[in-house]
Amino acid sequence: MSNCSIYEVSVNELDQCADVIRRGFGTVAEEFGLTTENCASNGAFIKTERLLGDKEKGNQMYALFADDMIAGFMQLERKSDEEFILEKLAVLPEYRHRGFGTKLFEYAMNTVRELHGQKILIAIIEENTVLKDWYLTNGCTHVGTMKYDRLPFTVGFMEIEIDQEQN
Repeated sequence: MSNCSIYEVSVNELDQCADVIRRGFGTVAEEFGLTTENCASNGAFIKTERLLGDKEKGNQMYALFADDMIAGFMQLERKSDEEFILEKLAVLPEYRHRGFGTKLFEYAMNTVRELHGQKILIAIIEENTVLKDWYLTNGCTHVGTMKYDRLPFTVGFMEIEIDQEQN
C-alpha cells in the first residue's frame, strides 16, 4: 500500500477535486456509454460549481493525497441523524489497485461513526459488477435496484451498518 493522507477539502481545492472525479468516473462512463446527453449527472461530467453547491449545503468532502497531489475524493451527505450518503468516491485511474479506495471508504465509515451515524447509503450503476463486488467485499449489503427513465442504466442501492462500538 502506498503512503497517503486524507483530509477535509477546502473551497480552493474544489477545481482539483472535480478533475479527480471526472477522471475517476470517466473510465466507467466510457465503459457504459455514458454521455452528457444521456447521463449529464454522472461524475464524469461534474463541474466545480456542483461541488461548491454541495459544500455550501454542508456536505463533507475529503481528498486523498498521495505523491504530492490529490489522487482520490469522496463526499458524505447527511440524510438524517442516522444515515449518510456516500457519493463521488473516486480514485484517479493511475492510482487504482493501491488500496486508496478502501482507505477512503474506511475513512467514510470512521467519520460517520464519529458523527454517531448508524448507516451509509450508496447508489451505483447496478451493471457495474466490479464496483458492486468491491462494495460487497468491503462489507456492504445490496438492498435493491430502481430503473429511472432518465438514466441509461439501473441504479443499485447498497448500504453498510456502522458499528458504534468499533474504534
